[in-house]
This record gives sequence, C-alpha cells and structure tokens, in this order.
Amino acid sequence: MWDVGYRMSDVGTLCPVEMDHEVMKKRTKQFSINIIKFCETLPNHYSAQRIGDQLLRAGTSVGANYRAARRARSRKEFIYKLGLVEEETDESFYWMELLVESKIVSRDDLVDLWKEGNEILSIIVATIKSTKLKSKK
Repeated sequence: MWDVGYRMSDVGTLCPVEMDHEVMKKRTKQFSINIIKFCETLPNHYSAQRIGDQLLRAGTSVGANYRAARRARSRKEFIYKLGLVEEETDESFYWMELLVESKIVSRDDLVDLWKEGNEILSIIVATIKSTKLKSKK
C-alpha cells in the first residue's frame, strides 16, 4: 500500500513522497535500534544518562507508534497516531540538541541519526497532510 504526500525539495518546490509502509516500518525500527546503540555509547555520568534515558524513550517510540498507526481503525485514528510519531521524532531532536549543546557529545556523533530522523519526520508530516486532504474529498 502506498501513500503519496508532499515535501519541500532542496530547491524549495513541492515534490511527491511515496511511502511504502513496509519500508517505513523497517526504517522506523532501525531508527529505534540506532538510538539504542547511540545511547549505549553515552558517558556514564548523571546528566548524560538522564538525557540518554529521555532520548531512548522518545526515539524508540517512533517505531512503536508507527506500527500502531498502521493498525488504526479509521483515517482519523491513523492521523492521530502519525501525529504521535511526529511528536516523538521531534522530541528526539530536542534531546539530541541538549546532548550537543551541553557538550556531552559532538554534533558529528549525531549526523546519521539526525539525517534519518529528518527524513522520517518529512515523510510522516507529508503523509499526515495528504491523508487530511483525502479526508476532505
């Protein structure tokens, strides 16, 4: 099953984004696994571990909430649950920002996680928008 949404291209124009749900299920799960692996590398001091716990909770919720969205019983519930994926992805960015800005880790340590999180977030937001548009028709 494919959903088509739209995202901003690198040159500022809208372009279609096709989302294969099996691919997204795998990507969001891999994102969660990569968050787990990253959190295992954090220094063993209080603030790093507490922020890491928060990142671990939010980052692993991305995949779990995506799977829940796929089991939604209605379009409205699907949109709501994808909204949770959006929120948890955005919250993951917050915890990553704190880790960098407090100098616990370097920005370079998070490049791959940040990139994948941004791609997931773009696809989720585009899917929410396109699903809402379909609901109005």
